[in-house]
Amino acid sequence: MNITMKKTAVCLAAAVAAVAAYTAISLFRNTPAATTDMEKSKYRIVAHRGGAGLGAENTIECIERGLAAGADAIEVDVHLTADGEVVVCHDATVDRTTDGEGRIDEMTLDRIRRLHVTVDGKATEMRLPTLAEVFECVGDRAGLLIEIKRRKGEYEGIEAKVLELIRRYGATERVAVQSFNDTVLERMHELDPTIRLEKLVVFKLAGLPVIFDGGFSRFDLEKYRYVSSFNFYYRAVPRSLPEQLHRSGREVKVWTVEGPEGIAGKPYDGIITNRPDLWR
Repeated sequence: MNITMKKTAVCLAAAVAAVAAYTAISLFRNTPAATTDMEKSKYRIVAHRGGAGLGAENTIECIERGLAAGADAIEVDVHLTADGEVVVCHDATVDRTTDGEGRIDEMTLDRIRRLHVTVDGKATEMRLPTLAEVFECVGDRAGLLIEIKRRKGEYEGIEAKVLELIRRYGATERVAVQSFNDTVLERMHELDPTIRLEKLVVFKLAGLPVIFDGGFSRFDLEKYRYVSSFNFYYRAVPRSLPEQLHRSGREVKVWTVEGPEGIAGKPYDGIITNRPDLWR
């Protein structure tokens, strides 16, 4: 094992241990009271992958169900095809969600169009949509939270492609872009400072200015001065952090929550959930 691999292994082990510790602590807390309708209504509800608990994730059919369930916004994941089209899919490959195989960035849109989304291993008539099709589906019925998936060296120019679609559909006021990748957020801010940006975080170490977002980095509000919301894994939010972020004018969302149990009284602004129907 080389030095790089050793460092990666250490980072992953530390991340897993930290999340496990947060989870273990949460399990020993007293069971909270049931969440009331009033308490549920204070949160902005975002349908994760369109509302993945309601249908096949990131499909038009699932998005329609998320909208029907009363979601305030729809969250989708985007990648760039080999011929420069922005398509909606969570993974970098089509293997898990369709009857095909291969990396999205090595496939043309025409090739992806031929694939069928699978449910329980069986092919359906559903297809992976483009981001343009998602814009057309959602319209002004809800907001749209677009997660740009990008690792170093991947999807050069995807930020400009997404921005072009946002402008084409006149959606600058109802769209936000989120990413774990700081380079994506920085690039979007450079291209258009008016676009709302949200930072995805797995966890922040309590009492230390350190976050894990796929790697460990310094948590500095000045560094993220253009970020409007910090979106954390729901079991790993230090108790004092929401208040600190609110004082700085930022919002806090948590992912991926199913139902409202255990969220009563938590000072969050938004809930990213597979089941928006449980929140309305």
